[in-house]
Amino acid sequence: MGIVSDLIADRFRDHSFDIAKQDYKFMRIKTAKDEIRKKYPDIELIDMGIGEPDLQADEEVIDILCQEAGKLENRCYADNGILEFQKAAAHYLDEVFGVKDLNPHNEILHGVGAKSILSMIPLCFINPGDITLTTLPSYPIIATHTKYLGGVVYGLPLTKANSFYPEFSNILNVILYRSKLLYINYPNNPTGQVATEEFYKRVVDFAHKNNVVVIADSTYSTIVFDDEKPLSFLSIDGAKEVGIEIHSLSKAFNMTGWRIAFAAGNSEIINILSTVKANSDSGQFRAIQKAGAYALKHPEISSNNCKRYSRRFDLLIAALNEVGFNIEKPRATFYCYVPIPKGTKDGLEFKDAEEFSIYLLKHAQICTVPWNTPEPYVRLSVTFEAQDFNDEVRIINEFKERLSKLQLVF
Repeated sequence: MGIVSDLIADRFRDHSFDIAKQDYKFMRIKTAKDEIRKKYPDIELIDMGIGEPDLQADEEVIDILCQEAGKLENRCYADNGILEFQKAAAHYLDEVFGVKDLNPHNEILHGVGAKSILSMIPLCFINPGDITLTTLPSYPIIATHTKYLGGVVYGLPLTKANSFYPEFSNILNVILYRSKLLYINYPNNPTGQVATEEFYKRVVDFAHKNNVVVIADSTYSTIVFDDEKPLSFLSIDGAKEVGIEIHSLSKAFNMTGWRIAFAAGNSEIINILSTVKANSDSGQFRAIQKAGAYALKHPEISSNNCKRYSRRFDLLIAALNEVGFNIEKPRATFYCYVPIPKGTKDGLEFKDAEEFSIYLLKHAQICTVPWNTPEPYVRLSVTFEAQDFNDEVRIINEFKERLSKLQLVF
């Protein structure tokens, strides 16, 4: 072993920290997917595991980027953001969610993607031994960075029995006493569950009672279907006193690689977050912020995406139920959360979700994302690549035919 290995931080030697690596299952699935592609180069892989839009950003948004990228004044550091983007974010929250009176100067902060914002939040609050409350399953970043700092992550299981909402009444006082952050994510990845006003009110009451800061990850807030309406945590009385909400342009506006998002809400949280951010990055390219501002002023871009995802879900849910699953169409996100079958008619039993997910890859060339905590489910995404509606129908029919050949037992 060389000198570098001896100097690596202790946090990477602690076996308990490996939990973070286990949570980050996407790399394992990617490796398995690459192997399947090499083994079966002539068979179309149906990729329902990827969690990003299949289309590029709106042409008008791209045009704005191209125009702004060549302007001399946009060459400079953006630091903690440009006011044009912050004002657009405030307008967006008002127009789409009815959240009024947000001050773009001190209640909104841009970020180099939601992932970047989430990674910085524990730096604002967590000391060694402090606790972050987070739903399970969840996006692992905020938990990972809590652990980096010597903090503790306490999971709140999202199960079918509790309708995929966290249960606060079961948290012990000794946990509550040390808790500083509550992380929630609705519409939820991967379950597809949506928040209600009643749920958000319970969150606000819980935070006030227990002196906890709420981080509401609203990445999928406008990806809703049928009669569902977008709902903001900040629209609830008292929410801005206890927390912030994070919005990303990645999923709603097909801008995943652009890395642009924003946090909005409590000015004290925004202030300390801006301090951490100023010491972590130099801001997103001004031209991208200006293109993002244009996108936020055109929420119909997101609405058009929802129409495509909704029709794909109609096809997918029908196909799944025809082969033996018993699930309903999600009300939001582009994910379908499916309990794994028991096994196959030839006697194979699936011990967990990852085993089932790998089985689908190897025997049906279908890619999904597994979750074993708190229950064994796989996540299917309707962001698979398809040319048009006819191609969507073709892919879903092929998906159904491959599943039928597996002779799954439920």
